[in-house]
Amino acid sequence: MTVPDHEHHLAGGVDSHDESADYLKKRQLKSGSAGWLLLAGLGVSYVISGDYSGWNFGLAEGGFGGLAIAAIVIAAMYLALVLGMAELSSSLPAAGGGYTFARRALGPWGGFATGTAILIEYSIAPAAIATFIGAYVESLDLFGITDGWWVYLVAYAIFIGIHLGGVGEALKVMFVITAIALVGLVVFAIAAITHFDGANLTNIDATDAVGASEFLPFGYMGIWSAIPFAIWFFLAVEGVPLAAEETANPEKNVPRGIIAAISVLLISCVTVLILTTAAGGASEMSGSGNPLVEALGDGTAAKIVNYIGLAGLIASFFSIIYAYSRQLFALSRAGYLPPVLSVTNSRKAPTLALIVPGIIGFALSLTGQGALLLNMAVFGAALSYVLMMVSHIVLRVREPEMSRPYRTPGGVVTTGFALVIAVIAVIATFLVDVKAASWCLAVFAAFMLYFAVYSRHRLVANSPDEEFAALAEAEEDVR
Repeated sequence: MTVPDHEHHLAGGVDSHDESADYLKKRQLKSGSAGWLLLAGLGVSYVISGDYSGWNFGLAEGGFGGLAIAAIVIAAMYLALVLGMAELSSSLPAAGGGYTFARRALGPWGGFATGTAILIEYSIAPAAIATFIGAYVESLDLFGITDGWWVYLVAYAIFIGIHLGGVGEALKVMFVITAIALVGLVVFAIAAITHFDGANLTNIDATDAVGASEFLPFGYMGIWSAIPFAIWFFLAVEGVPLAAEETANPEKNVPRGIIAAISVLLISCVTVLILTTAAGGASEMSGSGNPLVEALGDGTAAKIVNYIGLAGLIASFFSIIYAYSRQLFALSRAGYLPPVLSVTNSRKAPTLALIVPGIIGFALSLTGQGALLLNMAVFGAALSYVLMMVSHIVLRVREPEMSRPYRTPGGVVTTGFALVIAVIAVIATFLVDVKAASWCLAVFAAFMLYFAVYSRHRLVANSPDEEFAALAEAEEDVR
């Protein structure tokens, strides 16, 4: 057991101490493993499963019109969000990502709240994706395999195992799978154009809701209810900065990587939303577990897309496991969560930070409720976006002289827009499923209670994320 060298008393009733060099040595990641292209691949990989499944449940909430309007608003939010995060990641390149940014801007309470929201998102998202993997596997009819718990178990076991082998190997495997998934979207787009029928976009009958029409069958509220599903087109791209400590020249490469990723995802969102709905029909696609395949019918192209769609789902599943492990690693290393969770193996991979959320995710996947899990993941994501955009604005106002190798175009106006839409998105998760969103809120509150009662007195002052904040506080005292 290590003995703290120095005690520190921080604002908000928070105490921290220095740990020994041995403590940090057991919690090191492998540096310099990724350049901007691998990071761009990571950003696309996080999200690409959202093109293959999940977004289409929004057709049942808002129809094509409602989902299309929601997607435009959400795409604009993500572009603004990414531009804000590019600046934050260039200034504060550490494995904590959003937690690191908020810790500097909002103190330990705000940092832990942000990290917790991200952890909720990244722990639940793979569970939702596992259910979609099951649907794709079943539709392939391989060796009589049916969607079931053991499919989810095999997925978790294999991909956590690869991650335990080290980040360089994991990112390269992920990059190849993501490239295959993008090829699948191209194949789908070419085939879907031949099935295009504009009438299919609006084949859901209009209800008697306020503002209902052929274009907006569920009225104006349908747009709001479709927002969580529009988010699925982009969910988790904000995880790119979590690779900062394992990136060569992170001040330049993280911003380049995340901006390249969102550029690809904007194109894929438009392509998939329009062509899938027009080829398969809004009504028919609104409840499908594998919409791109069903939109193409029974031909060769559908079979190809089904196989490659599985690669897309695996890519996101694989990369979000990476994301949750790094977020948990950073919070644990700094003492916010039990320190044992951040110990790394001989390959510099955080063992328990990979395994523990995997066990939780597998348990959640057994519900088989992909749409429900999706909404829960979106709650965590949207809450983290609110806190990260507040962090960007606070740092711009409070620390105008802070080093910013990349600066957000439009500054606080850009991130202020993202903040407003993120607040609307948090509320939208309650519109879709108040029980699911409430459960997430309860889990979030439990984490904050743990911090209030226990871990706020045990933070590790010389962990990288805490040192970023300490540096800022020291500079503030000098001024």
